Amino acid sequence: MGHTKTNAHWWQETAVYQVYPRSFQDSNGDGIGDLQGLIQRLDYLEKLGIGAIWLSPVYQSPNDDNGYDISDYEQIMAEFGTMADMEQLIEEADKRGIKIIMDLVVNHTSDEHPWFIESRSSKDNPYRDFYIWREGIDGQAPNDLESTFLGSAWQLDEHTGDYYLHLFSKKQPDLNWENAAVRKAVYDMMNFWIAKGIGGFRMDVIDLVGKIPDQKITGNGPKLHDYLREMNAATFGGKDLLTVGETWGATPEIAKLYSDPKRQELSMVFQFEHVALDEQPGKSKWDLRPLVISELKEVFSKWQTELGNQGWNSLFWNNHDLPRIISRWGNDRDYRVQSGKMLAILLHMLKGTPYIYQGEEIGMTNRVITDISEAADIESKNMYADRLEKGYKKEDILLSINAKGRDNARTPMQWDSSKHAGFTTGTPWLAVNQNYLEINVAQALEDTDSLFYTYQHLIALRKKYPLIVWGTFELLTDTAEAVFAYYRHYEGESWLIVCNFSDQEQPFSLDINTEQTIIANTDKKYSNLLDRTLDPYEAFVVTLGGNLDA
Repeated sequence: MGHTKTNAHWWQETAVYQVYPRSFQDSNGDGIGDLQGLIQRLDYLEKLGIGAIWLSPVYQSPNDDNGYDISDYEQIMAEFGTMADMEQLIEEADKRGIKIIMDLVVNHTSDEHPWFIESRSSKDNPYRDFYIWREGIDGQAPNDLESTFLGSAWQLDEHTGDYYLHLFSKKQPDLNWENAAVRKAVYDMMNFWIAKGIGGFRMDVIDLVGKIPDQKITGNGPKLHDYLREMNAATFGGKDLLTVGETWGATPEIAKLYSDPKRQELSMVFQFEHVALDEQPGKSKWDLRPLVISELKEVFSKWQTELGNQGWNSLFWNNHDLPRIISRWGNDRDYRVQSGKMLAILLHMLKGTPYIYQGEEIGMTNRVITDISEAADIESKNMYADRLEKGYKKEDILLSINAKGRDNARTPMQWDSSKHAGFTTGTPWLAVNQNYLEINVAQALEDTDSLFYTYQHLIALRKKYPLIVWGTFELLTDTAEAVFAYYRHYEGESWLIVCNFSDQEQPFSLDINTEQTIIANTDKKYSNLLDRTLDPYEAFVVTLGGNLDA
């Protein structure tokens, strides 16, 4: 049966809002979002109803990879503010019932971190073993491991003549988790932040920390779960903090290892199986194909049912690395608000903790560029150069970037119709999407039928109804391909969620008595579901009273 309320955690009935601080709100006119800007906007987030902010990295960093290359874990990057600003943010958020979730990046540091500066200084430095150093073989790298950012994962360091491992950029050397001193240093740093009153951690590429590079094992190494249990015991265990691991290689079986409460590792993981559904199998994220709705149903259904009561899901459409969902799988031309509401209802009625990426709640869209000079993202620029050289057409490469590039998520938050959308009084670090005059927070708050209020309503429903938090999931299989419909069952009660995942009318028929409509993106009555015609992107949730499997 479902969980009882006794083992409930705050993070199971709330929604998390991801802030990408560089693009959220600038308070000092330098064109870069900052912590004081975020503090100014906390009332807005309180109105939305979220219970936690996942804050993308704000630590001191040379910013080679958008702050995911950290040079000091206990200092704040100057362009975001100071530690006093950070402490004020934690305190002000707390007054509004909002917890701050820090982005924990401990697979690697910056090459400008004092640990690495010491480590590369000589072979017998006490910090040498904080990183992964190997001798070359016949003047070549130790093996052919590749970096996620293309090229070898090994970098020759002239000073000592050895190679160090970097699974990401060469300015991001990997920490050696086999060294107990590294692990203790990481736990001490985590406890520094826990003592400041944060609500937990989002753990960047945490499934890589158990790597054994000599055997070319990167993800899911044999000691990974030992390290996580040790981390739990040394830091957040028993403190009811939200911990979510970024685990690109997770299956439901692996996800249970991380998130089964009995194992005392993490609260939940991000899995990304649905994110790859519009890519050509076996190719890169840039090689596009249309989403097949039946495949999406299958993936969501698998994660909803197989984790059972052992694991916990995180639910998301967007983050700082992904394109805007309305442009990607909705329709940002003719049905922007309608498809946005459908996508919100579909996701927020599932079991798990929902994550909202900044701007998602007002229906922000991808920004179309016509020339590579308009791109800021290193990944997009590298891919452009690489594919141009391989003979791809410029138009085709730009098509891929406009569909999947990371700048789509990172354009500044659209607050109002003033210059630069109210994000900054200066020149924004990345151009604001030109549709900010129609799509902005001020407009959304004024319109009682806006997407914002659908998100606000969905967040409130999760707090009110245990069925949304704890109920089991059952997919309806005999529907039109484009209709994504499912039941949630809990303690003798059942709800039905029906979503038309297309811009065409779809048939839907069910001989069943409904009781009340919980939420819908139309004004229709849903007392009878026989022989219905669903409008494009129509979505509704109805209660059915007693259980269906009686």
